[in-house]
Amino acid sequence: MLATPFSLAGKTVLVTGASSGLGAHFARLAQAAGARVVLAARRVERLQALVEQLETQGGEALAVALDVTQRDSVEQAFDQAEARFGVVDVVINNAGIGDPGRFLELSGQDWQRMLSTNLDGVFHVAQCAGQRLVKAGRAGSIVNIASILGLRVGAGLSHYCTAKAGVVQLTKAMALELARYRIRVNAIAPGYFKTEMNEAYFDSEAGQGYIKDHVPMRRLGQLSELDGPLLLLASDAGAFMTGSVLAVDGGHLVNPL
Repeated sequence: MLATPFSLAGKTVLVTGASSGLGAHFARLAQAAGARVVLAARRVERLQALVEQLETQGGEALAVALDVTQRDSVEQAFDQAEARFGVVDVVINNAGIGDPGRFLELSGQDWQRMLSTNLDGVFHVAQCAGQRLVKAGRAGSIVNIASILGLRVGAGLSHYCTAKAGVVQLTKAMALELARYRIRVNAIAPGYFKTEMNEAYFDSEAGQGYIKDHVPMRRLGQLSELDGPLLLLASDAGAFMTGSVLAVDGGHLVNPL
């Protein structure tokens, strides 16, 4: 278990998009920091395998089905979490998709699907968590996973950039309104980390060239390099932080134009 003040001991942490990639990593990290972990995603069978792994390591974990685009599904996931562990203290709002598409070729369906998942989903989960924390009179922390593409833009990703920029502004607006209730809201804006979503591209010659040309550190991030920022925002170590957006990107954002 990690030492205080970065400990999550006694906390219930809900991670969305926990079936793979960043979400699965964040779930393991929360358990290592002492939390009871609720793993939420659409692919419940993959969640259950991770639950078994965490329980084997001595943790407490629960898998719940969650479609962040459906408010009823969000409410039901929180109901299940509360029935098992009580009110959720920390939310890691990670669920998202990343399908690329050129602006002139995007269909209305492409646009709506991206915003429904990557922006509306963040809203539904965060609002549900906030409402329940306020009702219970409990302090809490919401960590939204944004992207450096919410702070700058990339070609072929206009819908993704727009959604993530919305997450950045939503984070700040939520932080302003929820601070009086002792609910902190912050965001992490990751650069490029290899996950199932992007590994084929970054293993290609074009992907390797992109890293060399655009990332000052000339490498992808390691998932473990998100651990410090995540625990800072989720735990009492960041007790006076709200409305912050932490870029973890190997210097990508300061790369000269």
